[in-house]
Parts: sequence; C-alpha cells; structure tokens
Amino acid sequence: MPPTLASLVHHSALKLTVRAGEDRLDVPVRWAHVSELADPVPYMEGGELLLITALKLDAEDPEAMRRYVRRLVGAGVVGLGFAVGVNYEDVPEALVGACAQEGLPLLEVPRRTPFLAISKAVSAAIAADQYRAVTAGFAAQRELTRQALNAGPEGVLTVLAAQVDGWAALYDASGAVVAAAPEWAGRRAARLTAEVERLRERSAPASSVVGGPEHEDRVELHSLGTGRRPRAALAVGTAAALGTAERYAVHSAIALLTLTTERSRSLQAAEQRVGTAVLRMLLAGEPDHARAVAGDLYGGLLDAPFRMIVAESGPGSGPGAAGEPLGELAEAVESAAARAGEAVLVVPEGERLVVLAADEGAAVAACAAYAAAREAERAGAEQGRIEEDVPVVGLSAPAGPIAAAAAYKQAEQALSVARRRGRVFVEHEQLAAGSVLPLLADDAVKAFADGLLRALREHDATGRGDLVASLRAWLSRHGQWDAAAADLGVHRHTLRYRMRRVEEILGRSLDDPDVRMELWLSLKATSAE
Repeated sequence: MPPTLASLVHHSALKLTVRAGEDRLDVPVRWAHVSELADPVPYMEGGELLLITALKLDAEDPEAMRRYVRRLVGAGVVGLGFAVGVNYEDVPEALVGACAQEGLPLLEVPRRTPFLAISKAVSAAIAADQYRAVTAGFAAQRELTRQALNAGPEGVLTVLAAQVDGWAALYDASGAVVAAAPEWAGRRAARLTAEVERLRERSAPASSVVGGPEHEDRVELHSLGTGRRPRAALAVGTAAALGTAERYAVHSAIALLTLTTERSRSLQAAEQRVGTAVLRMLLAGEPDHARAVAGDLYGGLLDAPFRMIVAESGPGSGPGAAGEPLGELAEAVESAAARAGEAVLVVPEGERLVVLAADEGAAVAACAAYAAAREAERAGAEQGRIEEDVPVVGLSAPAGPIAAAAAYKQAEQALSVARRRGRVFVEHEQLAAGSVLPLLADDAVKAFADGLLRALREHDATGRGDLVASLRAWLSRHGQWDAAAADLGVHRHTLRYRMRRVEEILGRSLDDPDVRMELWLSLKATSAE
C-alpha cells in the first residue's frame, strides 16, 4: 500500500497532529512538497501533501484562507502540513476553519520535526511500496511461468485472475473465447467479441480499455502474437485500475501466453512441409506412404472420411492480394479445429489454399460459415461479381485416402462453378443435385453454339426453310419422325428432307449421338437469344 495521511500521523518520529479533516486520512499520498508561494497550484500534479509555514500568506484572514484552501482542493492536494513555531506559534483559526469547511486534512507539524523528515518518510514509504510491488510481481511471474509449463494457458489465466483480484480470458484468432478463469468469466468475456474483433484489426501489439455503464467492470484487452496480425487476445477484468504489482503480472502473462499460443516460425514451417508432403502423396495415389509421413500430426485425419477444400482469391486480385482473405479463412478453419480437438491439414499454394478436414467436423462448418458471412457482406455489391478480397471456395464430397485425388478434382470443379455463378462457396454434391444447363451460360459455350448453328440460321434467314426449329423439334422428340412432324404441322417427308439439309449444311451425321448432343446443347445455350 502507498503511504497515506493516516500512516504519516501514526509515524512515531514525526509527531503530527490532526487539526482538520480527520475522516479523510486514508487518502494515498503521492509526494510531499514544500512551497511558500501564495499560489502553488500551477506546480501541483495532484495527490501531494503540501508543507507550508505561511511565510507569504495572511493566514489569519478567513476569506484569504478560504480562497487558498479551495484552490488547493481543486488542484488535487490531499493534505496540508502547517509548521508551528516558525511564522505562527499556533495554527491560525482562519486556516483551520477553511480546511474544515473544504474537507482538506490539516496536519500540525511541530517545530522539532523538519519538513525534510516528512519528505523522507513519504519517499521511504513509496519506495517500500514499489519494492513490495516489484517483489510481488516477480513472485507472480514465477508462479505464472510454473503454471504455463505445467498447466498451459488455463493455468496462467487462473493465477492471473487471482493476482488481479478479478477475471481473465483468452481468445483465439477468430475472436472466440477458448479459456477463462474463474469459470463464470466465460460468459462475461463472450460479450466482448466485437471489441476483440476491433483489436485484431490493429497491428500487434495493441491494447484497449473497455468500461462504462454497460460493463460490470474495467476490462483491458491485449493482443497476443509477434506477427502483424494477432493470433490471440487476452482480456483482464478488474473492479479498478491495475496497480504496479498487478501490472507486472499482466505483462508477464502476456509474454507467457504469447509463447504458448504463438508457435515458432521454424515449427510452423516444419509442420507445413509435412502437410504439403502428405497432400502430395495422397494426390499421387500413395495413401500408405502419406499415412506413414503424417504420423500423429495428421494420421487421425486419414482414418475417417474427410473433405477436400480448395480456395482461391476473388477475380481481379493482383499478385499477393490473396494472402489476407485466404489467411483469414485459414485462421477460421484452424481455430475451429483446435477448439473441437480435430486435426486439420492446411496447405497454402501460392494464390490457392488447400484444406483437408474431417467430414462433418468443426473445420468444414467454419469454412461454410466464413463463406456465408462473406456472401452476406457482398450482398449489396454488383450482381454476379465477387469482390477482390473475397475468396472463392470449392468443397468436395466425403472421401477417403484412396480417393483423395478424386476429391481434389471435385473441389476444383466446385470452385470453377462458384466462379461461373458468382458464388463464394459451392459444394460438389450440389452440382450433382442440380442441372448442367446453368453451365451453358458460359461465354465460351455460347460462342461454340453460335458457331455451330450459324450456317443453319443464315439458311433460315433467306426464307428457304425453318431448319433450326425443325432440328429442335426432331431432337426433342428423340428422332421420332411422326411426333416431331406433328409438332411442326408438316408432313414427315418434309421433316426428313429438312434433316438431310441440316446434315448437308453442317457436314455432320445426325446418326452420331455426339453430334445430336452438341446440337441439342447448342440450341439450349442459345434459346434465350
């Protein structure tokens, strides 16, 4: 505890007597300052015990003393020490009355007690308090370190909450609460998700203070991590501002939690190389070798059905532009998998991100949720276009190690369809459940259809027949002459003649099923024109 007026009064060597403000002696004293100026206020910072002999004061003038004391109180002076036997044999009643009226503690200092003794007593008490704070901080640091080694982040939070007489919580890269102490603090920490998100948008290290009528306590938020983007965040809630010892504990916790949540770059690079090797072996059709290389790190992922996710940056992104959105997607997937205790394999490939995640697991759900959020964000954008910083994601059907290459191709196909349809996220299973016809809207398909049917359209434009309509009717009736002729209102011999003309003009045989397929799809691709 810092020195207070009460502790100075009880200091046996100082022999101080309280003349006013007896009920306000528990206020802390930041310093003891001697000033004989008639107006010392410009030199005060607040929290001082001001020591005077009234050398330049008319201490017997009640009105002058009221003005003087009122200014001291306004400047934050916490007490006034008056030396008797120097300029006044006793403390003037005018000064006593003014201090009593303003509630300013007034201490009578006997002649045998020099001001220097009071200053030294305050200085020694402050130094002792700081020493206790530093000692307590070092003790807390030792305990926090022990807990970090033995119990991990949860142990660090438990000790920190006890040290600050409050609560502490740890957030992951996505802003979700992963641990809190005491247990009840988890609900309170969850209310700060928006503030944590704003903190993550700032370059690390960053901190902020949350407080106000809507919060039960004062909360400090600190980013954790050594990179530009924080990998986690720490919240510390207390009833009041942190003292010196508590501040030491918080700083120690930040350092320790950074070490426990931020893996070293060399370890990250090693894990990424292992993940890349596992993925390449799976795609090369070597599941046994992939399982052997995966070991405990990714082995469990290959023992159950998994999904392949392929993500790329949105259209129009320049070189390197994909790093930020794909990095956010990777963080969301990895954080969800970590909270669920799942293994997940994340491999960056230039402007592309490949993810191997457990089927029906938290990582796949997080990927879908991330994509849905991005879809909602761009809802007001131009129809059919994806913003540059929004990734496009394709998800395969469930597969096993033997079918990894097929799953990768499925994810790529879903990714391609997502681009064509202006979507952020497409599952391969949705393609099989839908129709191929929407794919005909592609400009390349339309160009092919126009080229294939151009000669027939030019023939019809001269008024020499209706070959395009006849071809459409014949194909829709699967080559049934009578039914197609009835649809057209012509004789079947007329329809046979027209189909021979189609073959002559196109130079293709309608007996070839591939030709019939291409013609039908071309007609469908140009039907809206």
